[in-house]
Amino acid sequence: MPTPTLLTRLPRPGRPRLPAQVSRAARATGAAAAERRRLLPLLATVLLLAVPTGNLGLAGSTATPADLASVVLAGWCAVLVARGRRPPLPRRAAVLLGAPVLAVAVATVTAADPTAALPGFLRLLQTFVVVPLCLVVLLRDARDFRLVAGALVLLALAQGAVGCWQYATEGGASYMGQNVRAVGTFGPRHIMGMANAVSYGLVAALCLGLAAPRTAPRWWRPVTFGCAALLAVPLAVSFSRGAWLAGGAAVFVVVLLAAFTSGRRARRWLLGLLGAGALLVGGVALSSGMVADRLGSIGDVTGTPDQSVVDRYAMWQAALGMWQDHPWTGTGPRGFADHRDSYASLALSAGSDTAGAGAAFQRQELLSPHNMYLLLLSELGLLGAATLIGCWLAFLARCVRGLPRAGGPARQAGLVATGLLVWQLVNFLYADIGGPTTVLTAVALGLTAWWALSPTAAREGT
Repeated sequence: MPTPTLLTRLPRPGRPRLPAQVSRAARATGAAAAERRRLLPLLATVLLLAVPTGNLGLAGSTATPADLASVVLAGWCAVLVARGRRPPLPRRAAVLLGAPVLAVAVATVTAADPTAALPGFLRLLQTFVVVPLCLVVLLRDARDFRLVAGALVLLALAQGAVGCWQYATEGGASYMGQNVRAVGTFGPRHIMGMANAVSYGLVAALCLGLAAPRTAPRWWRPVTFGCAALLAVPLAVSFSRGAWLAGGAAVFVVVLLAAFTSGRRARRWLLGLLGAGALLVGGVALSSGMVADRLGSIGDVTGTPDQSVVDRYAMWQAALGMWQDHPWTGTGPRGFADHRDSYASLALSAGSDTAGAGAAFQRQELLSPHNMYLLLLSELGLLGAATLIGCWLAFLARCVRGLPRAGGPARQAGLVATGLLVWQLVNFLYADIGGPTTVLTAVALGLTAWWALSPTAAREGT
């Protein structure tokens, strides 16, 4: 028979935890909360885009709160690296994120006016190197990734709600003589801002639902798919043909990838999801004659296209002309605006009319070709364009290759990263960087870079 001394040492059912145990649990919870607080500058960079944009009054600067938050983010990451809080980056990260720095620097130095090209150099550096590198440094597992992806969805829902209200009350930007174009809080001067933010959120929500792990709660898929369906409405009334095409391509690719990496049972509801999405898009188009007309105008480029299409083709021709005259290093960052009139045809109207959404009528000058690839060729030349595009394609190849061997929440991160990159690469055919959502583009590329450059252990997430 055990001695009384031994009996007193045996654990008893329902015995309350000792103060030391409670203290250790509290310390562990506090440490986890402190660990998540390191993401606050990154989350602020995303969510501050819900604040109405405008001049902050900083000596004529057009910086937004999100831009300032990205500066804080860069400084915060520099402190973490200096303190040794992060392991050294893999060699491929140094190559894929460092090569663009050299290419853009060469284009800046060889520009006709390097001083005038310096702001463009800094903007390209922020978008394609600094902010993506910050995400590679800060994100440590799939939970961190989901938190940032959730911020993208939250921002999209907020901007989409404002956009739908603008469309319903005719308080949006001017379109076809009516103030019905949804622009969110970005205003008519940044008419593509809401479409970009909503597209990122739609792709992120869809991928979070498609790749939900078995341990996800029952409400997870209905909520994420519901968010994606809701975001399709403001995207439709943004009247952005480029965002529509990019969204369709991204949805097709991620559903296809999810089907190939899922079991037979999952493929059935994937096909059902595609059918429901087609019905939703068709219903929105039929319910709005303007949306149907805009959708039909996508293929109307050889007959009598509208002035926006004529202007876009004229700017594309101007960009190609600049590249032919400056084939290797281009005209320098922001050189397109300075050389536009020397290369553009007489068909270019040189400006677009903007009004509505609380702003007075004004003429907005066209200072970019609205095609990122042609912009890179004209301003950075073949050297810079090949470097940046090559890095993006390398990211895409690593994203797709890593998906089949990923499981659990890590598979969610991989699908979101792939979907965001596909959307961006297709959208770059009809748009370029510029405006408040440039920093959002940098965050999306950062999520892709983290997944593409993270070690295999990070993909095995929990």
